[in-house]
Amino acid sequence: MGGAVLLPSMPAIAAGAEQPAFDRMPTEGADTPKICLGAGASMDDAGMRRLKQIGVNSVLMGGPRIPWDEAELRSRTERFKAAGLTICNMMISGFNDVIWGRPGADEQIGHVIASIRAAGRVGLKVVEYNFYAHRLIEGYKEEIGRAGAGYTAYDYELSKSLPPKDEVGTHTRAQQLTRAEHFLKSIVPEAERAGVRLALHPSDPPVPLSRGSEQLMATVAHWKEYLDLVKSPFNGLTFDCGVTREMGEDPVAVCRYLGERDRINHVHFRNVIVRTPSIDYTEVFLDEGQVDLFAVMRELVRQKYPRGLYPEHPRAIDVDRERGPIPNQYPGGGGVAGEIYNVGYARAMLQAALTQPRGGR
Repeated sequence: MGGAVLLPSMPAIAAGAEQPAFDRMPTEGADTPKICLGAGASMDDAGMRRLKQIGVNSVLMGGPRIPWDEAELRSRTERFKAAGLTICNMMISGFNDVIWGRPGADEQIGHVIASIRAAGRVGLKVVEYNFYAHRLIEGYKEEIGRAGAGYTAYDYELSKSLPPKDEVGTHTRAQQLTRAEHFLKSIVPEAERAGVRLALHPSDPPVPLSRGSEQLMATVAHWKEYLDLVKSPFNGLTFDCGVTREMGEDPVAVCRYLGERDRINHVHFRNVIVRTPSIDYTEVFLDEGQVDLFAVMRELVRQKYPRGLYPEHPRAIDVDRERGPIPNQYPGGGGVAGEIYNVGYARAMLQAALTQPRGGR
């Protein structure tokens, strides 16, 4: 009966009338974000196949010991390429003497330069790095979320009084900034020549003091100051919208600021609930929290941002727990099923953003 009432009001499509222009769901392209997941360098064929099954075409991973060897990088990239996967980002580390201001700093800078050159020769487009005097991960703890899912909370009170580590010492932000400037002036010109963008991840957690050391990148004002040390698109950031909100900032506005200056070289895509900025918050599912992730995605699409977008920090859910201990560095962190959820949710937002007019909000 309901159908009989509704049918007369439904517009008829006359024979031969033009059908809607929609052809298929939009896909990633040259000028769109590339959804990526982490992959170990030794990931087997089955692991790569699982990524391809859920529509992931790009991966990120940690790099080898510096200086990177071109043959080793080429072997990695070609093995993943054969499975239909592009390594979009590789993390570089091993230059603590630079960060801590020790005698081996210039030698390590030389190793980083050699690694960037090798990355450029094999076509790797982004190298990510950290510049922590110390990262205060001791404040993380598990929190139980909806229906018993595992969340990752951060509580500065758990760790703010911890003493400095003997092998690290204490470092002021001014000292770190001076060292970073020397580092950037040495490596950014090499990155420009190699065609490799550099992506510094901001302080995460963004606490004010970490075992006696001040943080280099704990506020958006710090981010801007760092980017001004060497003004180049190759001196960019990993824009983490979760960290941005943890600091009490508007992720959409910060995304717009960085993107309009072409300084976003990688994206971390996650959601949080913040109780006290920088020191007390909980990482939650993408569909919860205080980050307007869809607005962030629309802003990235508007910018035609073309590099990796990592829907990171999956939540722990029972289907992963039932497989055994979850190999995740964060308390309350999830596994494969949690990553599948993140990828599906992020892809739906990407497709919706690509379907809407680019200027709309």
